[in-house]
Amino acid sequence: MEMRDDDHLVRLIERSLGNRSAPLLIALDGRSGAGKTTLARSLSASVAAAVVAADDFYAGGSNDVWLRRSPRERVEGVLDWARLRDVALTPLLARQPASWHPLDFQPDVGWPGWKSHLVTVEPADVVLLDGAYSSRPELADLIDFAVLVEAPELTRRERIRQREGDQTAERWHRAWDAAEHLYFNDIRPRTSFDHIVQGT
Repeated sequence: MEMRDDDHLVRLIERSLGNRSAPLLIALDGRSGAGKTTLARSLSASVAAAVVAADDFYAGGSNDVWLRRSPRERVEGVLDWARLRDVALTPLLARQPASWHPLDFQPDVGWPGWKSHLVTVEPADVVLLDGAYSSRPELADLIDFAVLVEAPELTRRERIRQREGDQTAERWHRAWDAAEHLYFNDIRPRTSFDHIVQGT
């Protein structure tokens, strides 16, 4: 089902909650710069959702490290799926608080490790998993709805440029464009998502 705005998604969430006893887990997936995080913020405010940033569980490595890997290796290794599942999603789906050390990534340095402070997310009726690759098969058994967030390529590229800066954005595209192309064409094509939202 394609949706033009998040109001439709809010109504779907509210209908889906019904008399459920377990939280509803929604993966907001999409290419970089599509508007996933903006949508997550909007939905969180509308339905009082808990938000888990998939980027907090990046598996690590500098751009040079990722450039040496094939697109498939990048897709398969980009997130620490087991850690994301164990320390964030499993507690929240059991209606317990979840805490983790988020990624400490500095573009000019690489990957120093995990930040010293903890992120703590309280349980809620709706859990939003925000990030590219968030609807990977490793998490499919937990996800109730996989939502694809889309935006025109030029819009996405401009958002990435504004977010990363010109030089870092170019390095980013070299490291990740081919992986995203593989993922969103072969692993999670458009037709495989439950819902599609325009992130413009």
